[in-house]
Amino acid sequence: MAVFTAQWFQAFLPKPLAVNHSTRLRSVAGAFIGIGLTALLCHLWSLHSHAAVWLMAPIGASAVLVFAVPSSPLAQPWPVIGGNTLSALCGIVCVHLIPDPVLAAAAGVALAIGVMFYARCLHPPGGAAALLAVLTQADWSWALFPAFTNSTLLVLAGIAYNNLTRHSYPHIAIATTPQTTGLSRFRDSDIDAVMARFNEVIDISRDDLRAILQLTELQAYRRQMGEMLCKDIMTENPVSVVFATELNEAWALMKKHDIKALPVLDPQRRVLGMVTLADFMRHSGADRFEDIGVKLKALVKRTDSPYSDKPEVVGQIMQTGIKTASETDHVVELSPLFSENDLRHVPVVDATRRLVGIITQSDLMRALYHQAA
Repeated sequence: MAVFTAQWFQAFLPKPLAVNHSTRLRSVAGAFIGIGLTALLCHLWSLHSHAAVWLMAPIGASAVLVFAVPSSPLAQPWPVIGGNTLSALCGIVCVHLIPDPVLAAAAGVALAIGVMFYARCLHPPGGAAALLAVLTQADWSWALFPAFTNSTLLVLAGIAYNNLTRHSYPHIAIATTPQTTGLSRFRDSDIDAVMARFNEVIDISRDDLRAILQLTELQAYRRQMGEMLCKDIMTENPVSVVFATELNEAWALMKKHDIKALPVLDPQRRVLGMVTLADFMRHSGADRFEDIGVKLKALVKRTDSPYSDKPEVVGQIMQTGIKTASETDHVVELSPLFSENDLRHVPVVDATRRLVGIITQSDLMRALYHQAA
């Protein structure tokens, strides 16, 4: 009971916000600009239309969401516009149907929450918009101006400002890489199942939550593996060939160095593809184990005639679109490259995309074993 009580009291303490000072200043400036433009345009329109109210107070709360937490599902354009407008209509309906102001206020906010849930536009300031409509005895036009107009102008300002300051709005989920995706052992259905257990609104989208979990998992692997990079475990200056290398020469290199793959390079040592033992087997046409030796000899034998009905150089049998790793990549990022793409060898390139090494599955497993030991 004491532990529960201590935790209960700790829940009242404010938690630190994981944002730097520049992000906080960005939010402050955004709210100033967004509310300023909205107020200016609506005030000018009110002078023309003789509207009594040109700016509603709940739009200030909307600005907090749009500019301070633009990634929140509650801050997206439809929740802002739909939530404020539909909630204003709910308050106006209660004004006309319920004479008692206390009951009308309670019913207006409750109805607004229900409508926002079903319209998929839950927006906390919407409750304030409904309450304000009841308190001011607003008529039907109030939902259009200022509620809808204020919300729309604020959203337009949010789109312009957030994107100019490199914050996607409407929000696009955090970008992940194949390396982070490949490390994950969970699926979207797993996230949905866990979130369904809470049975309450969680102020983060499923896509963002998935990205955070993937990046957290990658960070944990990095911490456990230390700072081991690809260049630390690769075989430097691997044996390689060019597009026009004859098959008999490439086959001889593989036998001489006891290797099962050769990177195929262009004149600048950039990776064009990879030729492997499996490629030789596949193009030999052997359909029985007994035929392999004979068919391989026929494949790699040089054709003296200028005309040939079989491949003659590695460029004709190599695999293209080869996945590569950077020499500065963390070793952890290799795991999904091997597992998801069914690779046995991964070429390693430098900052100029030139080949500097190669890593095999054995190299990776050896490194993981020694690190764990």
